Amino acid sequence: MRSDNVTKGVERAPNRSLFYAMGYTKEELDRPLIGVVSAHSEIVPGHIHLDKIAEAVKAGVRMAGGTPIMVPAIGVCDGIAMGHLGMKYSLPSRELIADSVETMAQAHAFDGLVLIPNCDKIVPGMVMGAVRLNIPAVVCSGGPMLAGTYDNQEVSLSKMFEAVGAYKAGIIDEAKLTECEHGVCPGCGSCAGMYTANSMNCLCESLGIALPGNGTIPAVSGARIDLAKHAGMAIMNLVEKDIKARDIINEKSVRNALACDMALGCSSNSVLHLLAIANEAGVKLDLKLFNEMSEKTPNLCHLAPAGPTHMQDLNAAGGVPAVQSELAKKGLLDLTLITATGKTVGENIAGAYVKDTNSIRTIDAPYSETGGIQILWGNIAKDGCVVKRSAVAPEMLVHKGPARVFDSEDDAIKAIYNSKIVDGDVVVIRYEGPKGGPGMREMLNPTSALAGMKLDKTVALITDGRFSGASRGASIGHVCPEAADGGEIGLIEEGDIISIDIPNASINLEVSDEVLAQRKANYVPHKPRITTGWLARYAKLVSTSSKGAIMKSCEEL
Repeated sequence: MRSDNVTKGVERAPNRSLFYAMGYTKEELDRPLIGVVSAHSEIVPGHIHLDKIAEAVKAGVRMAGGTPIMVPAIGVCDGIAMGHLGMKYSLPSRELIADSVETMAQAHAFDGLVLIPNCDKIVPGMVMGAVRLNIPAVVCSGGPMLAGTYDNQEVSLSKMFEAVGAYKAGIIDEAKLTECEHGVCPGCGSCAGMYTANSMNCLCESLGIALPGNGTIPAVSGARIDLAKHAGMAIMNLVEKDIKARDIINEKSVRNALACDMALGCSSNSVLHLLAIANEAGVKLDLKLFNEMSEKTPNLCHLAPAGPTHMQDLNAAGGVPAVQSELAKKGLLDLTLITATGKTVGENIAGAYVKDTNSIRTIDAPYSETGGIQILWGNIAKDGCVVKRSAVAPEMLVHKGPARVFDSEDDAIKAIYNSKIVDGDVVVIRYEGPKGGPGMREMLNPTSALAGMKLDKTVALITDGRFSGASRGASIGHVCPEAADGGEIGLIEEGDIISIDIPNASINLEVSDEVLAQRKANYVPHKPRITTGWLARYAKLVSTSSKGAIMKSCEEL
């Protein structure tokens, strides 16, 4: 076992003495050492209860004959970080988390890991670290928040951001805004829609690195504690059988995850994170495969913000296994792959079925014959850009309008709040990419403001930054190359006509090649806004969004 490097032999007596200093017994040191990586903190609603999840995981590890050792991980709450400098730190934190998982596991010779994340960048960050290490690992998230209530409707966090836009537009008054503020988030868990956190927790199931139920069992449910105990037991089975992270996450399981991504209608951020996870697993994945899978995978779910249902509804309808069972009917999954349960995908979903077609449509009656994510290409996105197609109103799937150009999210949101954006416009927000931001911050404020002002069905928004999973409408992000890298998005001028055709995967500036070439010859990109601290280093080291905004390899530096 890896832990023999710190627990066995005369030479390791000094190491053992430090374990004894913490109260460990000889019997505990004779068992496999399992790192329980917990992102518990008192600043993230999705993480406030992870101490309880960690205790349940530790109980499961002990029941199965291991020694659990809790170690910490950081986590940014995207909702609290939204709309100010803090959001620039969210995506970069994914790399810190992956590095910290690697560091703690290697430094202390853990035999296996149970990863306890819940929110947006913490989930992929932990998975990236585990796959990089290639040791036995299981993900056990904290589970989704229950939906809140507002105006006699079941709602979640996206409604709160949209309410701000409605208030600014005079559609609701301050009393209604306050009612919404106190009603949308009723308790602990990852926010209740199919936002990035819940997308990634569901995709951990479809990758096989998490147990069935991981993505959908509510945070407050006793079943979540039960799941955590079984995750603790499952890691011991994986250690015993020497089933490692890359045995589970590989080219075939990534394709399974892409199919589930399209069926579930996951966040556009799932593109960044699946690219990054695949990279750590040594799997070649590019944006073309997303469209290939989208073309043949029906969209079965319209959870918030795309529709009125929430994660608790998806769970009651059968969860991810029910979605997988529908996809299996058309041969869209490889059912032979091993998973964290020690069983195959097919064995895991045996007997699963859709219990409520209001939350999960059957494969023969989907919302659409194509998936929830679409990659677009064109003369302002030569390396691609991403849209959550399932959250776009039908009338906005094809759109043409004048560019309203802003060099930061802050400038754009001021214009939106001051009613400077009108029907038909295409809002362009640039210099918000991985390098230019730096940090590629999410922009839920402008998209929600447009939705709250009833402009989401008439106005498009494109950016080299990214959008929250809670965004809806024709919100097209990850435009690559980004403006700070000399990308053509930096050449767009106020009033230029932009043509968007989501069904045909295209986005183009209606300016001649000659004019674009002339603009490019005179173009000098802005320098990153932050020149000190961690983000300055990140801006120098980060790759493009089309590669998942991962850190450049040593060969590239």
